[in-house]
Amino acid sequence: MNFDRLIDHFKLDKQEFYFQFNSHPNYPSALAFSDTLNFLGLKNDAYELDKEYWDELPEEYMALVDNSFSLVKKKGSDYTIYSDKVKTLTKEELYKNSGDFVLLFEKTENVKTKSFFNFKPFIYLVFGIIILYSFLQFRWYESIFNILSLVGVYISLELFNQKFGQESAVVSNICGGAANSSSQSSCSKIFSSDKTDVLGLKLSDFSLIYFLGITFSGLLFPQSQVILRITAMISILVIFYSFYVQAFVEKSLCRVCLVIILVLLGQIALSSFYFSWDINLSAVFTSIILFISLFFTVAFLNNLMNQKEELKKSNAKNLRFKRNYDLFKRELTDNEKIDFADKHTFFLGNRDAKMHISVVSNPYCGFCKDAHKIIEDLLLQYPDEISAQIRFNYSNEKTDEKYTRLISDFLNIYKNKSQKEFLNSVDTWFKNKDENEIKRKSGTENMEDLTSLIQMTAENSSAGLNFTPVFIINGYQFPEKYDREDIHYFISELIEDEDFPS
Repeated sequence: MNFDRLIDHFKLDKQEFYFQFNSHPNYPSALAFSDTLNFLGLKNDAYELDKEYWDELPEEYMALVDNSFSLVKKKGSDYTIYSDKVKTLTKEELYKNSGDFVLLFEKTENVKTKSFFNFKPFIYLVFGIIILYSFLQFRWYESIFNILSLVGVYISLELFNQKFGQESAVVSNICGGAANSSSQSSCSKIFSSDKTDVLGLKLSDFSLIYFLGITFSGLLFPQSQVILRITAMISILVIFYSFYVQAFVEKSLCRVCLVIILVLLGQIALSSFYFSWDINLSAVFTSIILFISLFFTVAFLNNLMNQKEELKKSNAKNLRFKRNYDLFKRELTDNEKIDFADKHTFFLGNRDAKMHISVVSNPYCGFCKDAHKIIEDLLLQYPDEISAQIRFNYSNEKTDEKYTRLISDFLNIYKNKSQKEFLNSVDTWFKNKDENEIKRKSGTENMEDLTSLIQMTAENSSAGLNFTPVFIINGYQFPEKYDREDIHYFISELIEDEDFPS
């Protein structure tokens, strides 16, 4: 099932979405889809709702239309459906082709995305420099030949990346995109029918090697026109092979293949009319070494990416087991329940919430920064369903004046300012570790009574909580078999679980 339109609409990270969705224990169910959106910060609720109540739904919601998760937008009396394709249905058509499942969502600003370095501007810059250099240094037909080589490199790179799940807008547009699904499927059909396998390389990979090789040769060895001319002539065999597969084997035309063929034909024409047969043995030998090097480099990268994809798939299957809620709940409740007397100091969130998380922490603990970030994120994502308590370990006998001052400032901020300001102060501390900055936020020289902190620390110690950080969920210590970050995968089910002890 293709979720690309939904992912683009909500500006989610595509790779992260598919990884989380595929690794969900209930994949590929509606629950897995809903939980994945929740995990990525798009809060939503799923319902089984009779059609008679659908008129009361908001203008945007998700539904199962033709057995596919789809975004539904109401426009006047019609409905626009965003799924594998965009289509418009009347109310009667929508109700007829949909199940009772609907998913309502809140648009929030804190949707989780991952920012990766975008290499495309760098590639465009390199291409621009090469084009400028070609026109300044070479004759016009050599420059055009090099530009055609760059076109081939770019399309081949897009095809190479697409093999490993990275959607290519260029390839999709050439193939017709969602607007022309027959053209899109024709391209996919031709690519999947490619039986070439040399060290794992397909014909599209050889296209990348070919165009990279003639690009480097054309730039570095302009005197080796004979090499470019011979390679261009050899490509005639590839053109005939491609036409044969498309016309007689698959009986379907691939537009991307046709674009590459046009590039090759252009280079064949230029080299036939303008390139000489003069042989420079040094340039010929170097070009041969270059092509061989590119072959093994692309083969190595292809193998590396294949291994990465296999590991990703294997990891997703393993995570389905690890993220099984029943297993997690059993591990969590197998621990002896801890009952704290102090439930007021540094208390955060909704006091009536069913779910309460305590974090035993130390301001000078290096690992506590991430633990506090998790608590902050959960409170932000579930403001009404979760409460939390920060249980700083403090003893007036074992700590220095700086630590005492810091704890006093935190307590003063907690008592006299908002919870948001207190959380901001804790976050600022873990980022900068500057006692003076926290003192300025506190705005007082007076020392707070730290008796409650001393008693809290004694409680932590008597419960055996001497190391930090530690999460305690409704009195149960977070299982050691799980990473602290895994709490994000289970928190919604913990909240909804009526049998989980509060």
